[in-house]
Amino acid sequence: MSAEKILSQFQATGVQTCFHGRHINPQIYAGLDGTNWRLKDYVARGGYEALRKILEQGEGKGLTQDQVIATVKESALRGRGGAGFPTGLKWSFMPRQFPGQKYLVCNSDEGEPGTCKDRDILQFNPHIVIEGMIIAAYAMGISVGYNYIHGEIFTSYDRFEEALEEAREAGFLGDRILGSAFNFQLHAAHGFGAYICGEETALLESLEGKKGQPRFKPPFPASFGLYGKPTTINNTETFAAVPWIIRNGGIAYLECGKPNNGGTKIYSVSGDVELPGNYEVPLGTPFPKLLEIAGGVRKGRELKAVIPGGSSAPILPASIMMDCTMDYDSISKAGSMLGSGAVIVLDDSRCMVKSLQRLSYFYMHESCGQCTPCREGTGWLSRMVDRIETGHGRPSDMDLLNSVADNIQGRTICALGDAAAMPVRAMIKHFRHEFEYHVEHKTCMVPAYV
Repeated sequence: MSAEKILSQFQATGVQTCFHGRHINPQIYAGLDGTNWRLKDYVARGGYEALRKILEQGEGKGLTQDQVIATVKESALRGRGGAGFPTGLKWSFMPRQFPGQKYLVCNSDEGEPGTCKDRDILQFNPHIVIEGMIIAAYAMGISVGYNYIHGEIFTSYDRFEEALEEAREAGFLGDRILGSAFNFQLHAAHGFGAYICGEETALLESLEGKKGQPRFKPPFPASFGLYGKPTTINNTETFAAVPWIIRNGGIAYLECGKPNNGGTKIYSVSGDVELPGNYEVPLGTPFPKLLEIAGGVRKGRELKAVIPGGSSAPILPASIMMDCTMDYDSISKAGSMLGSGAVIVLDDSRCMVKSLQRLSYFYMHESCGQCTPCREGTGWLSRMVDRIETGHGRPSDMDLLNSVADNIQGRTICALGDAAAMPVRAMIKHFRHEFEYHVEHKTCMVPAYV
């Protein structure tokens, strides 16, 4: 189905969610009403047909491991957790002939502020993640997998456990799946709400029962992952896209999006909009269209800025964002990143200094403390922004903030240091006049919201 056809169905296919938004798409959220999440409901929607397709017995039937990976590569599916790395290419890194145990891990440790998509998938359509993981495990010759679920969404964790039990009883998980020679065991594991465990190697450390701190790379998880064995890690939404791709073909999925940005993406739209919620639309959808679907800016106010990919993504002013399409390449060209797809909308009542104050405090709080630039630098950033916001700023603070951010970015084991530094640099780049006004007048230049 083309992007144009999907766009034409926006109003017709909306599904209400607990965030008062709408899921809009014929792939992950098709036919959902919030209650029909069980195995029988998923099968009625075509669930596990992709798994049957690849495991179908008989001469000339079924799909080989290479064919599955080639189809995913053809789809241009990119990692939906933030990095946007090509999924099929990532799967090809797994040494399929490795003689020992290999592992598959789903990263459902959704901790990026503004991001609420993965918990909705696990809540409303858990079997699509299970089927996607089984297909991925088949493609890479993996027999054991884990879904690491954020510890603060326990209702979704419990539901996923129920779905796992249903899949096992039906023969979709376990030994000799659907009568084939393929075996795959899948387990759920929960974190404890630590943002740092969203970083894949910190997640692996936590799965092993250790303190959740990132590992040095190399070696990368594909060669030395969980318990020191080859491991592939993908995001919840990434796995959820796989069954549709196998059923309909890689080209069909690619055509739902745009070149190098295949398929659809779930955007968690929050902030100053009338209808905050999760919206699944084709990659390449113009930002103004996404904003329109979310009800527009609240109370008819003016759009001021947008954080397009979760709180760690550099902020973009309205003048730039309104010309962007919602895909990895367009947002990157504009100077930010699509990230997790958490679109945080800020209207003209928002003070950029106060907004940065909250973001900087978060990253100081969530730093694991392993790397000195991050452990000390995030504290510096938070205290300096707080000083400016409370009327004690100095004229040199903006340059000092940039200097500290430079000394953090690119100098840490994981990307949390970058996540703390990039919002600071982007805020000063695009809204320096607000910081200067705070320093000079000891107050905010934005009138209090009425």
